Amino acid sequence: MNKADIKNLSVADLQNQLAALKADYNKMKLAHKISPIENPIQIRDLRKTIARVQTELTAKQQ
Repeated sequence: MNKADIKNLSVADLQNQLAALKADYNKMKLAHKISPIENPIQIRDLRKTIARVQTELTAKQQ
């Protein structure tokens, strides 16, 4: 999900997307602790995407 996609979402969509991304992040972290995943850089990318969504959500709520 890139910046343009995030900017086009409404506040409700951003909140839903944020909840889904956080759930995926928690699942991925747990899976990585149990047995290392093939590409651990996915965890970092997901964390950055969550930050982008949170930033856009904060900007739209002000």
